[in-house]
Amino acid sequence: MGITLNMATPDSPDSGVDRAKGSAPAITVDNIRVSRGGREAMRVDHLEIPHGVTALVGPNGSGKSTLLHAIAHVLPFVGDINVGGDVAYVLQTQHASEHLLVTAREVVALGRAAQRGPFGRLRANDRAAIDRAMDRLDIADLAKRHLAEMSGGQRQRVFVAQGLAQEADILLLDEPVAGLDIVSIGQIRKIIEEERAAGRTVVVATHDLDEAARSDHVVLVKGRVVSSGPPAEALTPEHLVAAYGGRVLQLGDEVVAIDDGVHHEDHEHHHHDH
Repeated sequence: MGITLNMATPDSPDSGVDRAKGSAPAITVDNIRVSRGGREAMRVDHLEIPHGVTALVGPNGSGKSTLLHAIAHVLPFVGDINVGGDVAYVLQTQHASEHLLVTAREVVALGRAAQRGPFGRLRANDRAAIDRAMDRLDIADLAKRHLAEMSGGQRQRVFVAQGLAQEADILLLDEPVAGLDIVSIGQIRKIIEEERAAGRTVVVATHDLDEAARSDHVVLVKGRVVSSGPPAEALTPEHLVAAYGGRVLQLGDEVVAIDDGVHHEDHEHHHHDH
């Protein structure tokens, strides 16, 4: 797979994020080590993720999913991760969920479990949060449809709505638009921008370097943090070569990174990075 970045115009758009609030990182990672299958899958000495939209990029098997799992505390790690608020984690779902016999509304309602407990009854504010999330993803008409009856894009929108229903300060998205239809891609990208404009933090694992160049912050990984900072600083040809090896070409103002599509262990264990 080829992914390109126009190095001449790495615009980071004006943000609705409160820059005073942004003086304290949304997420701080110190001295973490994550092992899988007897090997070290991710090592981060120090990383600060600011408020706004952060793109997490790197080649296949580079540890993007691993790092998101650690931040969400759903994968064991050694070290310290401090998160400045509640976290909602939306993993890549279109392959794992296609046979689940649950309705869209039931899936989104699970996002309220943290507020009401797994056996608590839905309150009026829970139902309102569920309705808002489904309306924002334009899936209200799918409320009673089973996931098994939906397209991959519809399923992914349902799971993003589940994340929104949590009304968390920080939203983690693992390859949220990979392989989706144009309508679903547009809906999810709109949500990312709306969350950003509302002053919340979004961390998006992505293979799309052009999309990363439009974010507020970029973290480039390859089993470690290769670079972190504004797109123009993090996505230099030197840093891309360090992450992608010889699979980087510079053609005028454009840098082309070639991802070989090989299924590495980070992918095979989580089915998110491809």
